[in-house]
Amino acid sequence: MKISLFYTLRQITARWLATALLCLLAGAAAQAQPVTTTGSGQTLYLPVYSHVWHGDVDSKGVAQQTLVSALVSIRNTDTAKSIRVTSAVYYDSKGKRLREYLDKPVTLAPLAAHEIYVPRNDTAGGSGASFIIAWQATEPANPPVVEALHLNMPAGRSIAFITTARPIAAR
Repeated sequence: MKISLFYTLRQITARWLATALLCLLAGAAAQAQPVTTTGSGQTLYLPVYSHVWHGDVDSKGVAQQTLVSALVSIRNTDTAKSIRVTSAVYYDSKGKRLREYLDKPVTLAPLAAHEIYVPRNDTAGGSGASFIIAWQATEPANPPVVEALHLNMPAGRSIAFITTARPIAAR
């Protein structure tokens, strides 16, 4: 009886500690971000990848490469005001401008989103590709959230990760 009671208490303690640790981690991850100031426009830098390097290097010193697609999401976070995305320019790893993804500015209503898709077979950007995205508003608005979801989902193995844009000085 003593042994089974001790074993049960040890299981309960281990489960409690694991649950407490998960709650702490979830709480830390779920903390609210500071409120951002409104503005009438910004230029944003978004890192994206056409592939990721991984694994061991071969006899030539080259690592394995896995292609990924990139779904760029530009989300208006303002609940009352529209914003205009004026450009979304794609650059390769060497900083060479590859293409503009917008034919004309796109107006995003409050809480609306615009998506840009770079397919997995488009390898022109390389592992150091980026977007420079510019937005404007006629009156101060919350800045958009701009992220890229990278995916490769073949059967049996998946890669998924997100990159986030950050403001830069316009030049």
